[in-house]
Amino acid sequence: MAYDDKMATGWGPKKWVSLVVNVASECGFTDQHYRALQQLQRDLGPHHFNVLAFPCNQFGQQEPDSNKEIESFARRTYSVSFPMFSKIAVTGTGAHPAFKYLTETSGKEPTWNFWKYLVAPDGKVIGAWDPTVSVEEIRPQITALVRKLILKKREDL
Repeated sequence: MAYDDKMATGWGPKKWVSLVVNVASECGFTDQHYRALQQLQRDLGPHHFNVLAFPCNQFGQQEPDSNKEIESFARRTYSVSFPMFSKIAVTGTGAHPAFKYLTETSGKEPTWNFWKYLVAPDGKVIGAWDPTVSVEEIRPQITALVRKLILKKREDL
C-alpha cells in the first residue's frame, strides 16, 4: 500500500478502530513494536481495525531516510500491511494536525518513538501509551473496542 495522507485528514467517523503510532526504523523499540503491530493488523484488520504508522525523525534522529526508503524497510523487514504515512513531526509547533488532536484530547504528548494512541471509530481517543508499554499489554483494550464495533455493525444490519 502506498503512502496515503488522505486517511489522516480526519479521525471520524470512520468504519474502524485505529491504533495510531509514531514509528522509527532505527530505534531500540523498532523490532518489538513492528512485529507486534503487524501481528495485531493481521489478527484484527483491515475491515474493523487498522494500525496507522507515522514515521517521525524527532526523537534521536532515528528515522532519517526518505518516505520511500522507510516504507520499503518496513515492508521488506516486517512485511507490514498497515498504512504507512509520510514522515511528520509529532510534537512542537510543526506537529501534524492529527498528532496535535491526539495530544490535546489524550493529554499525552509523545516523548519518544512508538507512542500508541487508540482511537474509536467516532474519533474519540480511548488511550495513549508510551513505548515501554508493549502492544500485547494493550491488546485486550483494542480487541474489546473492535468487538464492540463488530456488534454495533451487526445491530445496524
